[in-house]
Amino acid sequence: MSATQTNGSGPKALDAIIIGAGFSGLYQLHKLRDELGLNVRVLEKGAGIGGTWYWNRYPGARCDSESYYYCYSFNKEIEQEWEWSERYPEHPEIRKYLNFVADRLDLKRDIQLETKVVGASFDDATNTWTVETESGETFKAPFLITAVGCLSTTNVPKFKGLEDFKGKWYHTGDWPHEGVDFSGKRVGQIGTGSTGIQAVPVIAEQSKHLTVFQRTANYSIPARNAPVTQDDIRLTRTHYDDIWRRARASTNGHPFTVSEQSALAVSDDEREEIFEKAWARGGLRFRAAFSDVLMNPKSNEVASNFLRSKIKEIVKDPEVAERLTPYDHGFATKRPPIDTNYFDTFNRDNVLLVDLKKEPIVEITEKGIRTTEKEYELDIVVFATGFDALTGALLSLNIAGSKGYQLKEAWAAGPRTYLGLQTPHFPNLFTITGPGSPSVLCNMPIAIEQHVDWITACIKDMREKGLKRIEAEPDAAEKWVEHVNAAADATLLPMASSSWYLGANVPGKPRVFMPYAGGFARYTGICDEVAQGGYRGFSLS
Repeated sequence: MSATQTNGSGPKALDAIIIGAGFSGLYQLHKLRDELGLNVRVLEKGAGIGGTWYWNRYPGARCDSESYYYCYSFNKEIEQEWEWSERYPEHPEIRKYLNFVADRLDLKRDIQLETKVVGASFDDATNTWTVETESGETFKAPFLITAVGCLSTTNVPKFKGLEDFKGKWYHTGDWPHEGVDFSGKRVGQIGTGSTGIQAVPVIAEQSKHLTVFQRTANYSIPARNAPVTQDDIRLTRTHYDDIWRRARASTNGHPFTVSEQSALAVSDDEREEIFEKAWARGGLRFRAAFSDVLMNPKSNEVASNFLRSKIKEIVKDPEVAERLTPYDHGFATKRPPIDTNYFDTFNRDNVLLVDLKKEPIVEITEKGIRTTEKEYELDIVVFATGFDALTGALLSLNIAGSKGYQLKEAWAAGPRTYLGLQTPHFPNLFTITGPGSPSVLCNMPIAIEQHVDWITACIKDMREKGLKRIEAEPDAAEKWVEHVNAAADATLLPMASSSWYLGANVPGKPRVFMPYAGGFARYTGICDEVAQGGYRGFSLS
């Protein structure tokens, strides 16, 4: 029997509570409610569903996985009906898609919007979670599942004088829903990661003048975005099963094959030709041109040099091109962006690049931004400074586990999870795409489905066996953290010291490599083995 909701002003009793109504929360609700018949409530702080895509509405915001696989795979009927309009859909279309799925599955009746969770605590005596909201509501359930997303807590640097700025400022991850009018404005943008690279060309077109304050030069591959044709749609529908089979068997959850050939196994001319073809096609497949771009420093260097040459080929001013060229890290050791006319934008007369390594920001003034060299007068400042990735949204929930143990304390030296699914001393708390799982190194929807399917099967098994509690064992978590570090060290990823994979963009955050770099297919196999082995590494009672 399902738990029933109490009447009146008392705590609402449920079988499971889900926090977040993006890709993760919607699918987890469907699985628990429609397949297991549980009484479930999704608590979402936004006024609409969409998760990351509800908040990220900045100019140029779109996904960097191709649309035909940046979607759910669990319901073939839904996916055969939906039609994407672009190779890389923009944020409104992704929200439209998620609403389409939610309506088809009648999910919205169990989603409570404009409900911000401010605390969650576990009762050892009853094996029950109590969740508190900002409005004073409380909910109780044996299972708590966080679906808050990996990139959902904005990171605004604490610049001196920001409160004195007379203009307006915005963070790309919390963009006004009505948009921002840049016409006739002098705009300053801080940050040139994936988000900043998407925003720069659009803001440059719309504004009087754009000053780009670059903290770290970055590589970027052209997206080659284009409309999706009816032939594309027919092809995707015909090969639906094969697409998802290949995605699940892959390293990063993408349905394309990574070359088995080393970048060093071919002649210079042949390698150049392969890179040129990958550049012409665009998108994340560039990484798949050779097998060892992220494993072998010499292979990475030839890929990096190719991209450096492209920057200098596109940007007309040699001095600007040199400032835009990254030398401090290899290609794809940080999140590899894709773009539409990013480097070309620096050929515009109304765009100025400021290299913050040469002239750091001193303060924000009433009129704009002052560096060590000069003051730049601005009407609008845009922070494209990223997120407190992977841990920020979870820590902001103020979670207290067994015996009142705080998640902030448990993760004081960096996140310590088992499989990215659970943290010791936090029974019956599951994290979807948490630190220690492939998450941001993967095509997110398929990573989400894998986690949700595992969590659902686990809860089903527990209920069938009359078990009330599951908790990751400390030794298992320690060994998993060691494995996550070893997997990262087998690649070149940890060499990018300024990467947000390590938390380097947030002052004071522990420098720990957070996602699992061992590959999606390998990770899925490990999770399956753990479950089939009686949930090895978990204590059940």
